[in-house]
Amino acid sequence: MKAKSIAGIAGLALTASITAGLATAPASAQGSKEKCYGVSLAGENDCAAGPGTSCAGTSTRDYQGNAWTFVDKGTCTSINTPKGRGSLTPIDR
Repeated sequence: MKAKSIAGIAGLALTASITAGLATAPASAQGSKEKCYGVSLAGENDCAAGPGTSCAGTSTRDYQGNAWTFVDKGTCTSINTPKGRGSLTPIDR
């Protein structure tokens, strides 16, 4: 094989492994993270934002009570926002 072909294959392999690592990172991070509702800014939620939304990045208001973001486990309810504290369950806001 030519050196150029080997370099191209190595580059593809590296890209594939990085992409695979990024795709699994949220799942592996879930052990040290928890869902925290009402703490994300508009458009910066990780998922869930109520009817008519699909998932990540779809919250329409800052600190929206039905939109969650992953935070370090054990910190959610101690996060203070201008609208109140974070919650482990959806909240009315």
